[in-house]
Amino acid sequence: MMQQYLSLKAGYPGTLLFYRMGDFYELFYEDAEKAARLLDITLTQRGQSAGQPVVMAGVPFHSVETYLARLIKLGESVAICEQVGDVATAKGPVERKVVRVVTPGTLTDSALLSEKSESLLLALHQGPRNSVGLAWLSVTQGEVHLAECDADDVAEWLLRIAPGELIYSAGVSPAFEQRLQALQQGSLSAPLSIRPEWQFDATLGRERLQTLLQTASLQAWSAQDCPLAHAAAAALLAYAEHTQGRALSHVHGLRVQRQDEQIDLPQTTRRNLELVQTLRGEDSPTLFSLLDTCMTGMGSRLLKRWLLEPPRDRAVATARIAAITLLRAGAPGGSAHGGPWQRLREQIKGSSDVERIVARIALRQVRPRELTGLAQTLVRTATLSPLLADSLRVPEARADLLAELARDLQPPPGCGDLLTRALLAEPAALVRDGGVINDGFDAELDELRAIQTHSDGFLLDMEARERARTGIGNLRVQYNKVHGFYIEVTSSNLDKVPEDYRRRQTLKNAERYITPELKTFEDKALSAQERALAREKWLYEQLLEQLDDFLPTLTRHARALAALDALCALAERSLTLGWNAPVFVAEPCIAIEAGRHPVVEARLAENSGGSFIANDTQLGPRQRMQIITGPNMGGKSTYMRQVALIVLLASMGSYVPAASCRLGPIDAIHTRIGAADDLANAQSTFMLEMTEAAQILHAATPHSLVLMDEIGRGTSTFDGLALAGAIASQLHDKTQAFTLFATHYFELTEFPSQHRAAVNVHVSAAETTGPSGKGGHGIVFLHEIQSGPASRSYGIQVARLAGMPAAVLRHAQHALEALEQSASQSRAQVDLFAAPPEPELAVPSAVEARLAEIDPDTLSPRDALDALYALKKLAHS
Repeated sequence: MMQQYLSLKAGYPGTLLFYRMGDFYELFYEDAEKAARLLDITLTQRGQSAGQPVVMAGVPFHSVETYLARLIKLGESVAICEQVGDVATAKGPVERKVVRVVTPGTLTDSALLSEKSESLLLALHQGPRNSVGLAWLSVTQGEVHLAECDADDVAEWLLRIAPGELIYSAGVSPAFEQRLQALQQGSLSAPLSIRPEWQFDATLGRERLQTLLQTASLQAWSAQDCPLAHAAAAALLAYAEHTQGRALSHVHGLRVQRQDEQIDLPQTTRRNLELVQTLRGEDSPTLFSLLDTCMTGMGSRLLKRWLLEPPRDRAVATARIAAITLLRAGAPGGSAHGGPWQRLREQIKGSSDVERIVARIALRQVRPRELTGLAQTLVRTATLSPLLADSLRVPEARADLLAELARDLQPPPGCGDLLTRALLAEPAALVRDGGVINDGFDAELDELRAIQTHSDGFLLDMEARERARTGIGNLRVQYNKVHGFYIEVTSSNLDKVPEDYRRRQTLKNAERYITPELKTFEDKALSAQERALAREKWLYEQLLEQLDDFLPTLTRHARALAALDALCALAERSLTLGWNAPVFVAEPCIAIEAGRHPVVEARLAENSGGSFIANDTQLGPRQRMQIITGPNMGGKSTYMRQVALIVLLASMGSYVPAASCRLGPIDAIHTRIGAADDLANAQSTFMLEMTEAAQILHAATPHSLVLMDEIGRGTSTFDGLALAGAIASQLHDKTQAFTLFATHYFELTEFPSQHRAAVNVHVSAAETTGPSGKGGHGIVFLHEIQSGPASRSYGIQVARLAGMPAAVLRHAQHALEALEQSASQSRAQVDLFAAPPEPELAVPSAVEARLAEIDPDTLSPRDALDALYALKKLAHS
């Protein structure tokens, strides 16, 4: 057995091998020690091999998914080794083989993979002249993506794609490999795997893609002239097929991604705008969590792709917005209820994840209950196409996208009927348990089941016949697990036993016999269950072979269902949240009327029922930059982010949280917001700030939207001011990007006077006064964007709101007044560490003096009344 294990293990170095033994998956030697450490399972020893004790650990096969999920989360890969030989005929160890390899980038099982997330496998190939080819796919999605880029841009591509696993050639340069490893230790958490250099062959990659797509050329996908990506695809497909144990017959899609096709959303932008994760790394509240009211996991995954991959081509966004408009049609008075979207969602609700089921059919990993779910889904979605047809009957409406979806939503003829006939309505969870194939589907299986079901009836019938034939009134026909079926006759009736009875067992007071008829039935009955299980397994495999013919149609059906689900979710959100359709124009501009931050507005309504203060934004050829000033907590960052989110929502093809939005061409959204450091890569807060700012200055164009928040605050005042001014000048004069530039450097409010395309705006605030009539006791944030610069930052008032000790506030107020006076009189530097003067003692009023004289503990009721009258008289005098 150990020889068999070691032979199998040799083919999967660096991978944990789960070796099936009875009801357990066993691990041996180093695998056992590693699994015991990672899974906290017991490590044991049993016997010896080559003179050394065999170290082993195991997990129950019925709960293996739990352990696999933990290992995958830790970045480990697991080879699943099953018994494939016949135990009855095996000589020596039963034949075993690895049936699949579970890796972080090739997951298909819903138990291991979140329904709203994709598991992506990506391959990298380093080419000459600082160029790199990329190929990636989701095994469940059935589409290969190709791209080529400069080596300097690889990090941004990887962070944007976010693969679950990354493979690269053993022939890459040491410097490139070090860069990948540094990236893995930083912001990219995907495990790295090295593959042989010979697998990265461009010619082989192109041929394999042509075979998958069943075409003689990749020209139709504009993928003919990207040899580096072809080389990466060769290794990608080889690795994916190696892990799944079979060809990827369901992969029928190819897409070439180029940097100029999508709006660039760098990793910093995704993080700062909290698109799919908050700054704390949580899934909610984010823009995606607000948008995602999809009924299916595949709808949620597609919606996330739309959000993170907005196209520059406005035709795609325009088609989606037109579809949303049609889906909203008929909702009374803009109500969130009614309209085609609601009727469609009622039918989509409860649908299975067809996309993943299709992939698991192709990979022969699908479970019976997934197939019954597919059959039920096909019945439900059969009504979607006519429902959509009704939605398209709107005069002068653009229905291109919905008409395409209506065609693809028609279920493949015969598929649902085949599944319904073949499978029980509630099959067992696994084929090996039996009880999967429907009654009446196969005559041989029905016969085998009948033998199991009707054995008791046969025995009673035979017992009655034999009693009548032999005249033995107490004859019994019975069964036990040790001796099988038998006829029992008491000793007093042995003279009546017929000649065809053959003795099987002698008891003290009886004899047990077998007859040819009973022996024939015994052979059938005892093997019926085993034969029925084998027959069911064979029939199930035949069913999957038949379903292969439906895979292309089912793939289109799944994608159409996901797209309709995502569009209905956007329609519902637009009505529920009061959003409006954007308008795309050719001239460069971002014109937003009454814009709101969608996530903040939703949180306000949820938590306090408060309303969000809407603001306008006007950016165009004559006004490309806003210098934004105002107090902390006043709403500068919220305003900047809401502009970016409105632009992003419009670009992905959604309605937007604004009264109106006119949007010109956009090629990127860049952000530099907040203070953070990257100590793992030896970058201080200010260094990271300057690095991100430099990346923006190099990448931004006149069609980019740039958000700069408090740039230059990580160094000395004069350094920071100088850098902020220089960066603002570069963005205004050279880059000419649409820029929102928030700052507390009031010196920059002079910038618009010297730069014609910049304007000053500020978030308004009002200072409250204390009971003594003196100012500075509080602040009210009005959250309104108004023209012109702010007069002050109100930092001390914000510190007071934060609970800063009064002594610290007095000290700060004194230093601030000295600094302001020094600046106005051009005096020398102020001593910031001088203690503030003691506050003047106010002279008590007559009422306060009289109150101080009163001792309430010594007053009689009459004295207290007299004192009250006296105080009242003093107060009015």
